[in-house]
Amino acid sequence: MAFTSRDRSASPTLDSRLRNILSNLGWLVGGKGLGAVCSIIYLAVLARSLGIKDFGHFSLIFGTGQALVALAGFQTWQTVVRYGAGPIHAGDHESFGRLSLMCGLIDALGAASGCVLAAIIYYGFADELGLNPDFVNMTFAFNCALLWARTTAAAGILRVLDRFDISVFVEAIVPISRLLAAFAIWATGPSVLAFLIAWAAIDLITSAIYWIAAWRLAPDALRLSHFGQFRKTIDTYPGILRFLGITYAGSSMDALFKQGPLLAVGFFLSTSAAGIYRLADQLAQGLSKLSALLARALYSEIANANVAETRKHFKRLVARVSIMASLGGLIILLIAAIGGRQILDLIGGDAFSAGHTVLIPLALGCSLELASIAYEPVLHATGRAILSLFSRLCAIAIGITAGFFLLQYGSPGIAWSVAVGYLGGFIVITAITWRVLSGDHVEDGDSTPQTDSI
Repeated sequence: MAFTSRDRSASPTLDSRLRNILSNLGWLVGGKGLGAVCSIIYLAVLARSLGIKDFGHFSLIFGTGQALVALAGFQTWQTVVRYGAGPIHAGDHESFGRLSLMCGLIDALGAASGCVLAAIIYYGFADELGLNPDFVNMTFAFNCALLWARTTAAAGILRVLDRFDISVFVEAIVPISRLLAAFAIWATGPSVLAFLIAWAAIDLITSAIYWIAAWRLAPDALRLSHFGQFRKTIDTYPGILRFLGITYAGSSMDALFKQGPLLAVGFFLSTSAAGIYRLADQLAQGLSKLSALLARALYSEIANANVAETRKHFKRLVARVSIMASLGGLIILLIAAIGGRQILDLIGGDAFSAGHTVLIPLALGCSLELASIAYEPVLHATGRAILSLFSRLCAIAIGITAGFFLLQYGSPGIAWSVAVGYLGGFIVITAITWRVLSGDHVEDGDSTPQTDSI
């Protein structure tokens, strides 16, 4: 039985690759457009029903959970996409199954280790960290649920099979269910615990559905008989452990960069300040959701294009995508600058409108992230993932340095340090990517032989 993937032309052109990217993006935006509307509504329900302080508690718990998930887990979906394209095109179910199931096991081991780490942090250092005793147990349980709800390997299977359409339907479960749960909790008695239980249950159910969808698409690959032989899998895909390590470090630093400022606001300022910061940050992230969607749509297409296209055509593809992304970033910044205060007031009420001074720099940072969204997939596809990691290190170092000088200005100062970090990272990764694309020392095609059959 063949893999259930979408058909591609035998020799895709530059325009057809752009159409593939836009088609994948269209599916994602279609689902995420609905998700964005739902998320804004349930965010408003959360903020208004819990109030500024309890919303701050919820935000800090959720932000800590997201950071812990990133620290304990690997971005195995990128590994499945990078190394799974070859066996899929060759119809090698066994190799693809061994790769996918090994990545699934890595996800499970990450979840287990994350639970141990969470127990040590929350029960061993609660007093030192100044954690509210009333929230320790629920925070630990919620973090464990988030860890086991990771679906990165399953998501990678759907993406490498080019089934973004199914991904959209599965991922739409989360915002729609959260919206319904938010209204139900609001009507029956809002509390931080009730929202955490609902969010955790929804994520766990969605994770299970993701794996069911992956199995339905690749039943001959995802067999128990293909589980194991890890040494053979590692030998089959040279560099896979290094790639896993680099992408793990990158995602961990990205989580530190995105969740660290929120936790800093809560630690150095107050829970209420964290609530305001979180709402502004969520709005900025919502406006820039296109960056995450575009990254998903780009990753598999650029991995294929790097092998199949000449260097000249590959550079043109990257340039055209980057121009489109930059225009999207400019639109995000304009929306935040012109209507940010009104949107915050509409969502959270007067108490949250002060977040406008935080929203502007966060939106600027998100715009820069969107403008450079094509560069990381390019560096991964050309065997230069370590350079992407270096650019993230630069962004974090610059952001932390700026934070030391700007912390005295409160939440806006922390937000501007984030923007400065994004700017530094943007400059570094832009320079690196175009040097890689223009340098004669870079070989055409992926350094991984398994993708040659594409």
